[in-house]
Amino acid sequence: MNKIILYHGSPNQLVNPIFGGGDDKHDYGRGFYLTENVELAKEWAVCRPDDTNGWVHKYELDCDELILPFAGYIVSKGEMNFHVAAFAGAFGCVLGSIPSYYLGYFGGRKFIEKYGIDTTGYDVLKGWRANASYFYIAKEFVRDNIDVDILEELLSLGGLGIQYCIKSELAYSKLHEIKEDLIIVEYSEFNDKYNQRDTDARQRMRDLVDSDANKVTKVFSTLFER
Repeated sequence: MNKIILYHGSPNQLVNPIFGGGDDKHDYGRGFYLTENVELAKEWAVCRPDDTNGWVHKYELDCDELILPFAGYIVSKGEMNFHVAAFAGAFGCVLGSIPSYYLGYFGGRKFIEKYGIDTTGYDVLKGWRANASYFYIAKEFVRDNIDVDILEELLSLGGLGIQYCIKSELAYSKLHEIKEDLIIVEYSEFNDKYNQRDTDARQRMRDLVDSDANKVTKVFSTLFER
């Protein structure tokens, strides 16, 4: 059987993933979010400014019979440039998500309509994880201040890796918590790590955008010339 171990960081000791739960404004809309990186899960468990410890819940996901799309699949079909696909994957391009709202607000609605991924019928979404630091990329990209050729590198600078979003009722039924492996997370240690990661990411992003590598020739507006 094809099973993977995933982690969910939370301020709550008791977590009950429910089909249809979650927030429409999250990266990929409603769903239950997990990562393969336990250290990142620890940071996200205490990312709120409330000085309370958090918890990391360990899960096993049976992937048999599940459909898990990723941006690389779309690229392999020749439907979009790799860098554009990476950007679309990182920002979900699911209507209702916060990054898509920002893209639309800054004039990126055409981008969502052309490159957005239709997630209907998928059980689990697997793609780049984004946080507030990535809104800087979205804003600058749709303002033609970022070249397409540096998008992939920009997205990697946040250091947030890949996330899984459980979407379908079938996927929820195949997700099982390993309760004996519950981890308590110290706020003082991992909140500092979370904030430092965000600060470092923002600086690296700005440095790359301001560098000579950013040619600013293949930009957002040129994606619609064909």
